[in-house]
Amino acid sequence: MPAAHQDPAQATPTDWEIVIGLEVHVELATDTKLFSAAPSRFGDEPNTNVTPVCLGLPGSLPVLNRRAVELAMAVGLALNCEIRPSVFHRKNYFYPDMPKDYQVSQYDQPICSDGWLDVPGGNRVGIERAHLEEDAGKTTHLGGADGRIHGAVGALVDYNRAGTPLLEIVSRPDIGSAAEASAYVTELRAILLALGASDARLEEGSLRVDANISVRPAGSGELRTRCEVKNLNSLRSLRNAIDHEARRHIGLYEAGELPIQETRHWSTDGRTHSLRSKEEADDYRYFPEPDLVPLAPDPDWISRVRAAMPALPAAQRERLGALGADANDAQVIVSRGLAALVLGAVETGADVHRCVTHAVQNLALDGAELLDAAQLASLVQMETSSQLTATQAKTVLGIMCERVPGAGAEPGAIAAELGFEAMDSGELETLVDQAIAENPEAWEKFCAGESKVAGVFVGAVMKATRGQADGKAVNRLLAQRRET
Repeated sequence: MPAAHQDPAQATPTDWEIVIGLEVHVELATDTKLFSAAPSRFGDEPNTNVTPVCLGLPGSLPVLNRRAVELAMAVGLALNCEIRPSVFHRKNYFYPDMPKDYQVSQYDQPICSDGWLDVPGGNRVGIERAHLEEDAGKTTHLGGADGRIHGAVGALVDYNRAGTPLLEIVSRPDIGSAAEASAYVTELRAILLALGASDARLEEGSLRVDANISVRPAGSGELRTRCEVKNLNSLRSLRNAIDHEARRHIGLYEAGELPIQETRHWSTDGRTHSLRSKEEADDYRYFPEPDLVPLAPDPDWISRVRAAMPALPAAQRERLGALGADANDAQVIVSRGLAALVLGAVETGADVHRCVTHAVQNLALDGAELLDAAQLASLVQMETSSQLTATQAKTVLGIMCERVPGAGAEPGAIAAELGFEAMDSGELETLVDQAIAENPEAWEKFCAGESKVAGVFVGAVMKATRGQADGKAVNRLLAQRRET
């Protein structure tokens, strides 16, 4: 048992188990904000996307965004939730980036309730609720450590994000490890991407995770005091924060102390730090929003939303597997939101193997999810017909991602701009014969059956052509010459 003065974060989690519930805040992909016509865009100049409603000016009235409601229902249906009549409330608290000093949110009557999410290769995580609410603005603290208010000499407030539609998805405490938490968020993000409900970019804050963490003696089944770690913006931070906080709780219990229920901040120094005591519902003084009527989607509306939903990640992985993709490649493609792209390209006749290879190896790029399936199919067809080498195709693909969406992403036009043309077969044959003549010992080994030495000749031809030759064509010529 550790001494009382031992750093709690260094305690060993022996005979303890972690209990985790996650609150995932998702910015919905609407053109305008939840209650106003102000644009909902990331990266614009500060304080340019605002209206009197965003700023809470006297006399301004909210109007609910229909598209946000439909996206919320689609996510709820994908998570096996019941879609129920809901009511908006005012959640009162002071923050400088919430100009009204209250947030319009859903409280005891959320739009989505009582669902679940099956994590691939893992367990079923219960979904307690998913409710609509408006986002706050963004405060940037100047001069403080790690961007926090403590030690700051000033602050700048940007209200562009204020009023952006959020869906807060609250899991039940069914998650038992940092790895399970990461897998849950990964699958949830894949669902959001498949639905087009959000771009779900952790690094830009359009998907943010709060982790509620507690520990208990292994097998006890009790729920002990939890702490909430706020605004985790990467899967790595999520895993590290959970592991650190669990060790901190265990260390406190084994030292004869008790954790207190509070909100904590995950810092770049690899530790959590106390922010404030954890609020309860009474602290927010909820009451129904008087300027909004109850939201009660009728069965026909819910049916139309369900009918418009695309294939979800589990079905996408199954289809990719049926086409020959292995389980790991299928998971990568789905988690990146590229399944519809790959499947669409294959449906138009593109080679499955090349589509999968590009998606896994060459499309971890911004803009990849915006590519048109026909554009990817066209690129792959140029590659498989030897109009482009694999290296050239990768280069063209990178430029396509930079230019989407739009006609500027057409692979044929980009290849022409770059001067990529298929090599004359006679020229290629001459270069292969030259490589063979310059490497007689390697050629003897190749003819004796040592296929791996083919790299000597492919490398020589690639060097002579500055990477423009088709490696597959070189290998075919080598095989022909060995047979003769």
